[in-house]
Order: sequence, then structure tokens, then C-alpha cells
Amino acid sequence: MFVRIVKMSFLPGKVDAFLTIFNEKKVFIRNSAGCTLLELYRDKTSPNVFFTYSYWETEQDLENYRNSVLFKEVWANTKVLFNDKPQAWSVDKEVSI
Repeated sequence: MFVRIVKMSFLPGKVDAFLTIFNEKKVFIRNSAGCTLLELYRDKTSPNVFFTYSYWETEQDLENYRNSVLFKEVWANTKVLFNDKPQAWSVDKEVSI
């Protein structure tokens, strides 16, 4: 299992649009093959900055999702709302207590 972390910064007036997209698609993303967890976090000091954490069984599962119609639709509608380039990390979970 590994974790995909994505940091996204939105134009202040576009946060509600992002939240609408996320809330409409979160169940479909979470139900993608190999996705075992999906979480959304909001920065405490910059309310237009969000992080998604998604847990995947394999890297191929994430790649399959990233090549899906669902991802292409979500990403096309989301990226136009950014005020900065998104950052992403793929990390292996070492410890969970």
C-alpha cells in the first residue's frame, strides 16, 4: 500500500466550486479499483489550500485511476480553479499506530 498526497491551492473565489466537484465525485474516486481510503484536508491558516490523501493497493491502481475518464473529468474541472501549481507526492506508509 502507498499513499498519494496532493496539495492544491485555489483562487479564493473558487473554493466553493472545488468543494462541489469533490463532494460530487468523492464516492466514485474512493470506489476506484485499489483505492482504500480518500481524505480531504484544509489548511488552518490558508483556507484556499487543500490536501488530498488517497491510499492505493498498488501504483498500477493509481495509474489506472489517473488514466480513467473519471480522473480526466475531475482534473479538467479542478485545474482551472488553481491559483498555483499543484504538488504531489507518492509515499510508502512506514508506521501507523
